[in-house]
Amino acid sequence: MLLFKLSSLHSYMTDGKTKSILDRKIYFLGLAAIIATLATINFSDIAFAYAPGDPAEVYSLWETDEEGNPVVDEEGNLVPAPIDTGDHAWMLTASALVLMMTPAGLAMFYGGLSRQKNAVNTLHMVFITTGVIAAQFALWGYSLAFGPDAGGYGFIGTLDWAGLQNVLHDVPSNQYAITIPHTTFVAFQMMFAIITPALIVASVAERMKFSAFIIFIVIWATFVYDFAAHWTWQIAAPDNYGRNPDYCGFGWTGCLGSLDFAGGTVIHITSGWSGLVIALMLGRRLGYGKIPMEPHNISLVVLGAALLWTGWFGFNAGSAGAAASNASSAFLATQIATGMAAVTWALISWAHTGRPSTVGAATGAIAGLVAITPASGFVSPMSSIIIGILASIVCYAALAFKNRRKWDDALDTWAVHGIGGLAGALLTGIFAEARFTSWGDNGLAFGNPAQLYENAVGAFAALAWAMGITALIIKIMDVVWPGGIRVTPKEEEVGLDLVQHGERAYVSG
Repeated sequence: MLLFKLSSLHSYMTDGKTKSILDRKIYFLGLAAIIATLATINFSDIAFAYAPGDPAEVYSLWETDEEGNPVVDEEGNLVPAPIDTGDHAWMLTASALVLMMTPAGLAMFYGGLSRQKNAVNTLHMVFITTGVIAAQFALWGYSLAFGPDAGGYGFIGTLDWAGLQNVLHDVPSNQYAITIPHTTFVAFQMMFAIITPALIVASVAERMKFSAFIIFIVIWATFVYDFAAHWTWQIAAPDNYGRNPDYCGFGWTGCLGSLDFAGGTVIHITSGWSGLVIALMLGRRLGYGKIPMEPHNISLVVLGAALLWTGWFGFNAGSAGAAASNASSAFLATQIATGMAAVTWALISWAHTGRPSTVGAATGAIAGLVAITPASGFVSPMSSIIIGILASIVCYAALAFKNRRKWDDALDTWAVHGIGGLAGALLTGIFAEARFTSWGDNGLAFGNPAQLYENAVGAFAALAWAMGITALIIKIMDVVWPGGIRVTPKEEEVGLDLVQHGERAYVSG
C-alpha cells in the first residue's frame, strides 16, 4: 500500500499537466508524511509468533522442558529451537556454491564441449533449467521429495508442503538439519534438484527442441528425481508424523540401509542412465561417426570443470547439514578423489592416444567428483584415493565402450555420471566407515558385507526406475508433441543456435 501511494504521488507529480508549484508541494508533503510514518515503526520488534496447534508445529523444532513438553513464552507462543549461526552461515554458503555449479560451471562445461553452432542452445538449456526447476521444487517438488510420506511405504511424499506451506523461515525442521532454518535446508536441496535434470542436457544436446526440453525436465524432475530423493533421503517424525504407526522413519532405501551422502544415486545415477535412454531414443546426430564433432572451445571446458570442482565442495561438504566434522572429512575426500581421477584419466588417455588430453583431464576430474559424491562423508582419505583411481578407469572404459557401440550420448552423461555414480555407490558399500558420520555404517572392507548389498539395491532400483520412467516420458512426448521432440534435419544442419534462439555464440566484424 505504501509503495502504491508513493508511485501514485510520483506519477501525479510528473504528469505534464500537473507540474505546478502547488502540486509539487503536495507531493513532497505526502512523501514526508510517508517517511515520518515509516520512521515510527520499529521493524526489529516485528516477529512471527506460533501458538500451540499451529499447522507447522508438528513439522518444526521447538524448545521443550525436561518432560519433553513444548515451552511457551509469556504470551503463550511456542519458543523456536535455537539456530546455530555457524551452521547457518555454512549452509547458505554451500547452497550458493552448489547453485554456481549449474548456470556457471555446467553451462560452461557443456557449452565448450558442444559444436559452435549449438553452443548457445546448450548454454541456454542448462541456464533455463536453473529457473524452471526452482519453481517446480518450490511449488511441489520439495514436498514430494522430503515431505511426509504418502501411505507409509517410503515411496513418495504428500503435497502437505506444496508451495512451501508449513515450512518456516525462522524455526528449524524437526528432522532435517536441525540447527538451521527449515527454509535454508530447502534452498540447499533446491540446488541439487536444479543440477540433476541439467546434467541430462549432455544427452539431448544438438538435436532436441528447446520447448520440448522445458516440459520434459518438469515431468522428469517430478516423476524421477523427486521419487529417488524421497526413497533415499526422506526422514519423517516417529510414525510418519502420527499417520502410520509402523513407518520406519525413512524412505524405503533409507530404511534398507543404503548410503548416499550427497547424491551419487539420487543425482548421478538417475540423470546418467536417463540420459542414455534419451540418446538412444532420439537417435544419432546427423553425420555422427562420419564428420568431426570436436569441442568448439576447450577453454570453456576447463573453466566449467574448475567451477564445478569448486562448487562441488558445497555439494559434498554441505551435505553434512552443518559446519560439522564430517563436513571436513567430506571436503578432504572430495579434493583427493578428484585430483587422483584427473591425473589417472590424463595418464590413461596419454597411454591410449599418445597425447595427454586437456579435455580428458577435465572429464576425469568430473568422473572423480561424481564417484566420490555418495562416499564423501563416509570414507577416509586413503579410500578416496582408490575411489578416484577406479572412477577414471571405469568411466574411461565406459566411454570407449559407448563409442564402439556408436551410442550418441553427445557430451557423455552416461559414461561419466551414470557409470561414475554407479561405481561410487558400490564403492561406498565397500569403503564406508561408521567413524566419519554418525548415521553411516562400515562397508565390506571393514567387516560389513551387507552394506554393499544394501547400496547395490538402492543404486539399481534408482537406475531401473529412472530408465523406465524416462523412456515412458520420451515416448509419450514424441507422440503428442507437434512434429516430435527432435528438430528437423535441416534445422540440425543449420545449428540450433540460429534455429531455436536466433543468436550466435560468437559474432565478429
